[in-house]
Amino acid sequence: MADNSINLDWLKNKETLLAVGIIAVVGMLVIPLPTFMLDFLLAVSIMISMLVLMITMFVPKSYDFSIFPALLLVTTVFRLALNVSSTRLILMQGSAFDGKIIKTFGQFVVGGNYIIGFLIFIILVAVQFIVITKGATRTAEVAARFALDALPGKQMTIDADFQSGTITEEEKNHRQAELRRETDFYGQMDGASKFVQGDVKVGILITIVNLIAGFIIGIAVRGETFEVALKTYSLLSIGDGLVSQIPSLLTSTASGIIVTRAVSKNTLPEEFSRQLTAQPRALMISGGALLVSAVIPGFPKISLILLGGSLVGMGYVLMQREEQKAETAKSAEKKSAAKDSKPESVMPYINVDALEVEIGYSLITLADPSKGGTLLDRITNIRRMSAINMGLIVPPIRIRDNMDLAQNEYSILIKGVEVGSGKLEVDRLMAMDAGEVIEKIEGTEFVEPSFGLKAIWIDAALRERAERNGYIVVDCSTIVSTHLTEIIKRHAAELLGRQEVQQLIDSIKSEYPAIVDDLVGKKLSVGVIQKVLQGLLREKVSIRNVVTIFETLSNYSDYTHDPFRLIEYVRVALARQICKEFATPDKRMNVITVDPDIESIVMSSIREDEIEGRVVGLDPDTYQSVMTALIEAYNTAKTSGFAPVFIVSPNIRSVLFNLIEREVPDATVLSYNEIAPNISLNAFTSAMINAA
Repeated sequence: MADNSINLDWLKNKETLLAVGIIAVVGMLVIPLPTFMLDFLLAVSIMISMLVLMITMFVPKSYDFSIFPALLLVTTVFRLALNVSSTRLILMQGSAFDGKIIKTFGQFVVGGNYIIGFLIFIILVAVQFIVITKGATRTAEVAARFALDALPGKQMTIDADFQSGTITEEEKNHRQAELRRETDFYGQMDGASKFVQGDVKVGILITIVNLIAGFIIGIAVRGETFEVALKTYSLLSIGDGLVSQIPSLLTSTASGIIVTRAVSKNTLPEEFSRQLTAQPRALMISGGALLVSAVIPGFPKISLILLGGSLVGMGYVLMQREEQKAETAKSAEKKSAAKDSKPESVMPYINVDALEVEIGYSLITLADPSKGGTLLDRITNIRRMSAINMGLIVPPIRIRDNMDLAQNEYSILIKGVEVGSGKLEVDRLMAMDAGEVIEKIEGTEFVEPSFGLKAIWIDAALRERAERNGYIVVDCSTIVSTHLTEIIKRHAAELLGRQEVQQLIDSIKSEYPAIVDDLVGKKLSVGVIQKVLQGLLREKVSIRNVVTIFETLSNYSDYTHDPFRLIEYVRVALARQICKEFATPDKRMNVITVDPDIESIVMSSIREDEIEGRVVGLDPDTYQSVMTALIEAYNTAKTSGFAPVFIVSPNIRSVLFNLIEREVPDATVLSYNEIAPNISLNAFTSAMINAA
């Protein structure tokens, strides 16, 4: 047997019902409605407007009622459709019109005097149009502007909190979503408020049309007397106008309330109650003024005495409660002070961020994604690449604006101390000559902050031309991120704190528990491991291969706990990794040899220090001769386009690096033990004292 039942599953689909409802509303503009249906829909309109008003009062945050702008549009179209339908019936039926809601409203307001009724209607419309609707519209405009203007600062604050580790990624995403909701809401309200304003204007026009057209139709078409036509169409026009304007008034009030509300965890009634009763003295003074005014002849004494007495009584009760709370707080404070006499902790005031970037006012846009700023994304990438290239867990990088800086200046700080700075021209690009420039381009000369190279500022429109002519062109975000990357490389050892080392240990313990359990605590402390890792980073050796490093430390820690000697053992274990950076594709390494005389001089001057390990003690003249020879060889390598890699005997490698590091920080010193078996050496120059 066939199933002839009607499928009503579509009624469960909310999207379908909403779409059907909106189409029906639009259809009301064309299709006549029976009187009973008009009464029902007018009641629905009043119900919706009251519901919207109540929701705006009880919702904690304005943007929690995010559908309000769309709801304004839908309800406005709905009221206009009802206006058109009621106008059609009034003009067609005249005195035969039997719409109960419209006639009741008209009789209630008009009563027996049509002039007074019409004036009340005009006053009601004026109040709505001039006061409420205009005020709500202006407030929506201002709220939207302030919300959009505050967006970059709020966004930067969220990102800075995330970069500093104050909030988690989940909290960051939640706050960003809240910020987008707030901004979108006020932006939409700015436009949606215009619908209500237009609704009022159209409602006034429809009422005038009803009155004039109805009066003409009643006399000219239906042959009604002047008095009958006036009575009929005045009552129906005013009633129809009120039925449409009252829901519009409620909706306008709701619109004004929702855009004037401050963000709060409490509802509007709760905030009213809390804030209006927050000043008991104000209540008592106001009540006293009312009581005094009761003695003035002609004033309503009973009303003023009741109101004034109520305010005074309320203020007195609230003052008593405040005094009790104050006494309770003092008692609790005394008890707390008696129990704990410890001084206030000042630690929160002396904590500094490991790594900060301070920017001037004009550079804020670089950290604002909504304005095309890419600095935050680049910083995230810097942390990721530092982990990949160096094995370094870079602490969260805090970005903050500093009004003490010039508006186009930035500063990079490590533990509160500036280690780098620069000045940028936000609207321009940096162009550098890498030696391949075909045609010079005019621009403002300056020194690039990362490497101290000469560069020029050019307009953004010249970018394509500059690149065609052989310039390297980068934007301001790239300049800052490159500078920050170089700062991290130079100060990597300083950024590797005890906490970061512990994180590194914990991260590999899950996969290599045997290595960690055997080494950490049993053989070496976290402090010694930190010194070893810092020593490697100081010489720009990646610590990413932490498993090999830990295995080497475990093997040699039975013989020594000296971090300086352990560093040398680890470097030998990482020979292939170290050589890979400097070797050519054909497995050759161009090196600077050191004359045996220099090695002998350095070796004979080495002394052991309990804290600093092996150090060199040369007299000034000998020191100057040695350094001159090393620097000349270094300059020869740089001029020839080779990496300045010195190769010496294992006994003096570390002390020779300490010797040359201050003069040429980017020099590399290797020992013969650190050369991988598959690498061949090419000595293209030598450091010799007699050549100086």
